[in-house]
Amino acid sequence: MNEPELKSMIQDILAEITDEQGKTVSSNSTDTNDVSDEVLSDISEIDLKKQFLVPNPHDKAGYLKIKSFTPARLGMWRTGTRYKTASILRFRADHAAAQDAVFSDVDPELPKKMGFLETQTTCESKDEYLTRPDRGRKFDDEMIKKIKDSVTSHPKIQMVVGDGLSSAAIEANIPDIIPAIQQGLKVYGLSFETKDVIFVKYARVGAEDHIGEITDADVVCMLVGERPGLVTAKSMSAYIAYKPTIGMAESKRTVVSNIHDGGLPAVEAGAYIAEMLDKMLRLKKSGIELKAAENAEK
Repeated sequence: MNEPELKSMIQDILAEITDEQGKTVSSNSTDTNDVSDEVLSDISEIDLKKQFLVPNPHDKAGYLKIKSFTPARLGMWRTGTRYKTASILRFRADHAAAQDAVFSDVDPELPKKMGFLETQTTCESKDEYLTRPDRGRKFDDEMIKKIKDSVTSHPKIQMVVGDGLSSAAIEANIPDIIPAIQQGLKVYGLSFETKDVIFVKYARVGAEDHIGEITDADVVCMLVGERPGLVTAKSMSAYIAYKPTIGMAESKRTVVSNIHDGGLPAVEAGAYIAEMLDKMLRLKKSGIELKAAENAEK
């Protein structure tokens, strides 16, 4: 392919992306070595629920209605046997964001700014965390002593923040959800101090069980970053358990999931978590046992 043909192909690709994003891109340069000062907008900011690339659809309104209920990649269309350029670029951008969320660490300034107690499981690195889940569920003797010496013993509510599999989820949601939970608990006459919140680096969900035994808390609520996907890399969940112990059945956990801007917003999730914490303390149960107790109350 000679230079004029290559330049023509690049201009066609830019024009295609421009049309699909509704932006204007300048490609009038006559010198192939020139670089335009204009920059494409962030392709990851496009709302997948509204992006529709099917030409001459039979029922566009109906198709868009279906898309409004899901962020799945519907109506992306194709060029020959391949996806369109904009679709491929968006896929790669979302995949890169998911990888970054897993392999990067939470900004070290966040737990300091929030006033959390900083701890770490027995994992020594991100690689070890990913390959040895068992080490992300427990603490060594030094960390056990640090927790015992630093937080209130036998609290009604022990809050825990774990980085989990998405640092992006923690950074995006924690500043909003912690105050929301505190505010929600006031309605029930309950509270916890921010200084007693334990931040856990290289955390698996099971770390809350060890913390439950260390602190002898009535209820442990762990906010943790979830495995990111191509829809969002910022999804967080709350795993809540009444008097958790190492090796307890997973059915004893109550889970509030899908906490992110496109799912359950952090502030709304905080209010709901506060309600669940109050129920657990009243009924002294969690997980499926809590469900059974709630049904018996009705």
